[in-house]
Amino acid sequence: MLSLKPHTLFSSPFSRTFSSPKHLKKPFISSTKPSKSSITMSIVEHVVLFNVKDDTDQTKVNSMLNGLNGLASLDPVLYLTVGPVFRTRSPISDFTHMLHSRYKSKEGLSAYSAHPDHVRVVKENVLPICNDVMAVDWVADNDPVPLSPLSGSAIKVTFLKLKENVDDDVKSDILGVIKGIKDGVSGVQQITCGENFSPGRAKGFSIASIAFFSGVVEMAADGNEEYVNLQNRRLGII
Repeated sequence: MLSLKPHTLFSSPFSRTFSSPKHLKKPFISSTKPSKSSITMSIVEHVVLFNVKDDTDQTKVNSMLNGLNGLASLDPVLYLTVGPVFRTRSPISDFTHMLHSRYKSKEGLSAYSAHPDHVRVVKENVLPICNDVMAVDWVADNDPVPLSPLSGSAIKVTFLKLKENVDDDVKSDILGVIKGIKDGVSGVQQITCGENFSPGRAKGFSIASIAFFSGVVEMAADGNEEYVNLQNRRLGII
């Protein structure tokens, strides 16, 4: 995908894609606050990957999804979607579920993370059934409009793990290439990228991007068959 001789710049890239075919019967649970979608701001992207234990009862998985989805009502949250992985062809393929949410600032993300409802859901519904959790956060290089993807869209999330001693100029070049993808790849409706600012749970990934395609067909045409597709369909309140 990148044209900057990636094998010399980063050691472990992987991509993960939300897809939202309209015919799916077990869709992503998605929520947002439309009244804030037209406000210009520096959006913070928050992506969390979950590895649910193989023997977990589906009712407990549903409780986790419902609990996480309920966090969309918290004041700092501009948009939130969460759901299961239904196809895996990624170097990091053990993650089974994914959450993507957006905030107007780092302080907003911190307020969400510290909120008692968030702490309760993580403690009661997430940690008891998950083997592993990974999170990546970055400030979007532009203000994405709309804040929530259209029903039927496909969303590709890509993380890059840079090698040691990569200087800021090279990082800027990589981010520049990612920003240019929208103009060079058919079907991309929206894309943001940036450097991860929460290294504690990111497993070494330092650059991230999220790209919205108009649909699964357009996403597949991008030629990235190893991506993971996740169900992402609205339920009327997104």
